[in-house]
Amino acid sequence: MKNNPISKSLLAVLLVTVLLSCTLLSAFADDGKLSDAEISAIVNTETDASQVTSPFISVANNVRNSVVGVNNYTVTYSSYGYGFGYGYGYPGSARESLSGTGSGVVISNFGHILTNYHVVEDASRVTITIANDESEHEAQVVAYDSDLDIAILHVAGLELPAVPLGDSDQLQVGEWAIVIGNPLGEDFARTMTVGIVSALDREVTDTTYDRYGRRTSITNTMIQVDAAINSGNSGGGMFNVLGQLQGIPSRKYSSSGYFSSTTIDNIGMCIPINVAKPLIEQVLRSYDANDVPAAPAEGETESAAANSPLLGKPRLGVTVSSVTSQAVGVLPQGALVREVEEGSPAAESGLQPGDIIVEVDGEVTSTSDAVISKVQGHNEGDEIKLKVFRDEGLAKQADENVIDLTQVGEGEYVELTVILRVIDNRSM
Repeated sequence: MKNNPISKSLLAVLLVTVLLSCTLLSAFADDGKLSDAEISAIVNTETDASQVTSPFISVANNVRNSVVGVNNYTVTYSSYGYGFGYGYGYPGSARESLSGTGSGVVISNFGHILTNYHVVEDASRVTITIANDESEHEAQVVAYDSDLDIAILHVAGLELPAVPLGDSDQLQVGEWAIVIGNPLGEDFARTMTVGIVSALDREVTDTTYDRYGRRTSITNTMIQVDAAINSGNSGGGMFNVLGQLQGIPSRKYSSSGYFSSTTIDNIGMCIPINVAKPLIEQVLRSYDANDVPAAPAEGETESAAANSPLLGKPRLGVTVSSVTSQAVGVLPQGALVREVEEGSPAAESGLQPGDIIVEVDGEVTSTSDAVISKVQGHNEGDEIKLKVFRDEGLAKQADENVIDLTQVGEGEYVELTVILRVIDNRSM
């Protein structure tokens, strides 16, 4: 009998069908459902975390708890009345509000925190926040360098571990750059992003403003990284795989403003840690635990300036006006001295017509109202420290209604000491 190819094919198909049927029958119980054991084998799996390796895991475990949020609060004033020196005006109510947030890194076991200057710039009060801790902790700005864009805070009683500082002169292009901070605030606290060191010694020139609002140009050398840096990362940490702090994330480039016609991705800049070390050393050398004020009680904060009349208060003996908005940049913001009364505390201190008062007792005072508020809180005989901007071109135009800015030169900042007293029982 001859072999029939068609019969053989039919037989093969029949065998495959039988095998499939047997497989399906074995996969299902009588009701066609999977058994608990079969479901468990698929779902209830385990991962041995000890077998998962990454150069970033140990860094995250060792340094994330040292990264904090930094809050910048400012006070704004509503004013009424006019004048400043003859008793006609005084500031209205003061209102404190959150002006901005950033990040910081604990660098000593004594409560010191490194951040950017622009994170705390013009703050009337600074606090820090810690992930998973709903309270805010009062911080003092103990040192800063506005040109380098670095600042050091101190928080009394802070119990967070300090990170080790690296040597940024030993950085290599291509090594890992690990950035940790609070992008967009506390909702994304201690976010870690990873990239590489893209370039070293990038010269970055900024047309910026000093803390009093006067325009200046500054060039700094920075580390370029491609790790994601977002708003709120400023002041955080850029670490190497050893967990050493190698840089301070300071800025990023984006497709807006000057670069609006170009597409930009992953260009961030960090301040090398070695640039900050001289200021860190200065702060640590001057630190004395016995001089540190106690941490404020829970819920206690510095109060805003009180709204009280000036009558019967000691005064400087000057007439001032705020620097006009058109002049800001060429001139710092502050209170422009129009007149100085002869024999007044201001005259005795060396304050001159044309001076711009930019700081009182170490606090920036960008308007005449702010100066009034600071001075009115003192009593007769109190000593106050003033910082003023002084320029010959301004001195010659002090009594003019409109200042010719083309006559203003480089000028300088001068520090003065004034001892207040009541004059003729009038106000300031």
